[in-house]
Amino acid sequence: MVSSLRKAFNESFSTSRYQTFLNDLNRLHPGAIEFRVAETPVFVDRYFTRKMLDTCESIIDVITGQQFKTLTERAIPATENVPGENVHSHMIAFDFGVCEGANGQPEPQLIEMQGFPTLFGFQCYYPEVIRKHFDIPGNYSHYLNGYNQTSYLAMLNKLLLGDHAAENVILLEVKPHEQKTRIDFYCTRDYTGIQPVCLTELIAEGKKLYYLKNGRKTIVRRIYNRVIFDDLKSQPELQNCIDITKGWDVEWIPHPNWFYRISKFTLPFINSPYVPKTYFLNDITSIPPDPENYVLKPLFSFAGQGVIIDIQPSDFVRIKDPENWILQRKVKYADIIPTPDISAKAEIRLMYVWPDGDIRPHAAINLARLSKGKMIGVRYNQDKTWVGGSVAFFETY
Repeated sequence: MVSSLRKAFNESFSTSRYQTFLNDLNRLHPGAIEFRVAETPVFVDRYFTRKMLDTCESIIDVITGQQFKTLTERAIPATENVPGENVHSHMIAFDFGVCEGANGQPEPQLIEMQGFPTLFGFQCYYPEVIRKHFDIPGNYSHYLNGYNQTSYLAMLNKLLLGDHAAENVILLEVKPHEQKTRIDFYCTRDYTGIQPVCLTELIAEGKKLYYLKNGRKTIVRRIYNRVIFDDLKSQPELQNCIDITKGWDVEWIPHPNWFYRISKFTLPFINSPYVPKTYFLNDITSIPPDPENYVLKPLFSFAGQGVIIDIQPSDFVRIKDPENWILQRKVKYADIIPTPDISAKAEIRLMYVWPDGDIRPHAAINLARLSKGKMIGVRYNQDKTWVGGSVAFFETY
């Protein structure tokens, strides 16, 4: 996206250099990176960055509005409504596709957002390894709002631990050591001391929760929540574990309800040139004359599951619960990153934090993903190179 930097990076790239980088990246926790790491970062100029940040601010205006909780009450499935909701989500992710604007120039388009954590640990570690092996200009940073590694980690520790000792805070997930993103759990543990704990390992006594730390029963006072109900429901063998929808005597970071409130469900309430027009399907009175220019997404699914990309008129009839779907205007991802074969598409996730006491959330760090398929994701990029997980380096001055 910054042509001079892209040209210099590609010219200096070699497969052996990339392999040396991967070897170093995997050295911290061997075997823990199960997803593909792309060959290149994304270089983003200040103008494109400002468009994304301004769009996020307009969305945050909606999220901080007095009516937001009323508007999004239906977003939370009745069987998954967890008591003790915080006043705000402590973490928010905004996913922007790098798209082709009407003038042929790249522009951001919001694809999705989530009041849920993402790779806040790994994305601190991984770009530092990139800098060891590739030439990244000093005026480009993967942090936002003036953060550096020291200040970012100080903030992350305060955000996750609050006023508690690390042993009383857990990262809660379903089978954390089997997740493809477990490298993030381990980096989080390295940086904060928070242990990844499986839902099945929790011990309940009254309204208190405990886990075993080095064989010692230890009380849980705060949960860094990484459990997604979709994932939990897909594994019947876990149905008899502790029900997290009960009123446990714990603090949630972020609270599970925000996964639904700040989500695809929020998109129809947003009006911005960089947010594709989105409608609740049950509000549509007639099928668009150009369905090929839209995509259908189920509200209550994760990681692109159930999305209908190539819409047929019959899809509108087939869907029996239109109130649980959105119709979103398609965007045209730009083939923006030259690679040795075909150019790659890019998506940038701006990762926001919302410490207690702050009026609004703010951007802290990011991740990026590269694709050569119809969508961003592993299933669309099998056997391709210059695709996978990455990071954006933003121009700072």
